[in-house]
Amino acid sequence: MTDNSAKMAVTREMFSDVMVPNYNPAQMVPVKGEGSRVWDQAGKEYIDFAGGIAVNCLGHCHPAMVNALHEQSQKLWHLSNVFTNEPAIRLAKKLTDATFADRVYYANSGAEANEAALKLARRWAIDVHGEQKQKIIAFNKGFHGRTFFTVTVGGQPAYSDGFGPKPGAIEHVPYNDADALAKLIDDKTCAVMMEPLQGEGGVVPPEQDFVKQVRELCDKHNALLIFDEVQTGFGRTGTLYAYEQLGVTPDILTSAKSLGGGFPIGAMLTTAAIAEHLKPGTHGSTYGGNPLACAVSEAVLEVVNTETVLEGVKQREAMIKEHLAAINDKYNVFKEVRGMGCLIGAELTEQFEGRARDFLLAGQEHGVMVLVAGASVIRFTPSLIIPEEDIKEGLKRFEHAVAQVVG
Repeated sequence: MTDNSAKMAVTREMFSDVMVPNYNPAQMVPVKGEGSRVWDQAGKEYIDFAGGIAVNCLGHCHPAMVNALHEQSQKLWHLSNVFTNEPAIRLAKKLTDATFADRVYYANSGAEANEAALKLARRWAIDVHGEQKQKIIAFNKGFHGRTFFTVTVGGQPAYSDGFGPKPGAIEHVPYNDADALAKLIDDKTCAVMMEPLQGEGGVVPPEQDFVKQVRELCDKHNALLIFDEVQTGFGRTGTLYAYEQLGVTPDILTSAKSLGGGFPIGAMLTTAAIAEHLKPGTHGSTYGGNPLACAVSEAVLEVVNTETVLEGVKQREAMIKEHLAAINDKYNVFKEVRGMGCLIGAELTEQFEGRARDFLLAGQEHGVMVLVAGASVIRFTPSLIIPEEDIKEGLKRFEHAVAQVVG
């Protein structure tokens, strides 16, 4: 019989004994986080520039989130969508008030939100235009999730190959290439799906004219434009959603990651005219829109969607880029530093091409957590409210990591 009176001692080695080996986590095991700092089992402190891959938009254990979770946990956790609930309706009202959208569908992750968006686009096209309008166009190096539909739409065969026959009528073109899109799109296209700034694909910003041309081509061929804002949304780029900075409004938008600030939740936002094609029974989620997740997300929205926080994101972008430029002046490791707000990528020079993970691991040694976006881009997705002193200290530690890799 197992003794549950004391907590089991956990080691990194146990991961290999009990977990499916699709991840290769760090050797240290984090146990506590507060703000933009994390501590491991040994008590070592880290500055967190990874943010759970652009999730922890208010850092770790933000009081507004903790309070919302605690308060809701004493009222109602889960009902299923046989019933509605107050936090879900309040959050949906605030999201529609703050965006182009009229309607919200809740999910539990970005992949689920994207799956819903793609199914809705297909259903809309078939209902309105007929069975022949099925083609979905997306972009090379895009990333839209790991379900079979979304991973196929994402333009990275390394993630979608090896699982047998893929969903059909999905094609890809290079990002920022409107001419290639113009050649492929036609009246059989039901939707174009894109990230307003490619995250996993290398932190690649769009050219302003490109996004406008995508919108125009969609309008010309009666295709829906889907913006995957799972990584860029909820303040990450300095506006609530990135589309606000691009002069283009999508037909469908997906949101997750920062939407819950660390609590799992996803959402698909769209217009009333498009939403009506998902009638009762056509799509659903057991946990989507549960009271706990929606209460936390509402608390996050109240903090993030303020001038102070959104303007602060732009200030932090400038500060991080300035510090990275200073590091590059000394070590000449970055070909380019790019991105928007608190989603920044530093592409390595040819000399260090393919070695982004080396910088990530060296960063951990020196007490700073960063990410990669492909083999040659180091990615920074810190809290939107990371204090200035944590930025300075974190990049000081990152400079030590750079010096170690450069040798």
